[in-house]
Amino acid sequence: MQNNFLQLFKIPETRRRILYTLALLLVFRLGHHVPIPGMDPNFLSSQDKDTGSLFGLMSAFSGGALGQATLFSLGIMPYISASIIFSMLTKISPAIEAVSKEGASGQKKINQWTRLVTVPIAIVQGLLIYVGVFQAQAGR
Repeated sequence: MQNNFLQLFKIPETRRRILYTLALLLVFRLGHHVPIPGMDPNFLSSQDKDTGSLFGLMSAFSGGALGQATLFSLGIMPYISASIIFSMLTKISPAIEAVSKEGASGQKKINQWTRLVTVPIAIVQGLLIYVGVFQAQAGR
């Protein structure tokens, strides 16, 4: 079995994909340990425990990492938001509905648009959380 596993690395395409995946996992793990500058971790951890507040609810939807105030604490929330937006737009907009009915190429376009819209949504969500937390800290 070990011999079969080592043979995976002899194929250049498979070796490249495995190393690429490991690099992405490393970046992901490092991003969860890089703190956001200016955030008070004690305040955030106390807010994270209160699931009745808006911050606690957002933290629960993002995987419970908002209280840690790290670089990747939003999780997949922006992508899910973008995906929901595009699934609603396919029902509302005739142009996007036509693209979705093109088959696999249309779905590929919509998936690409979803990924592109995810970045601005993540920026807006991150800024709103950042501003909201600072306003809550100033009111304390």
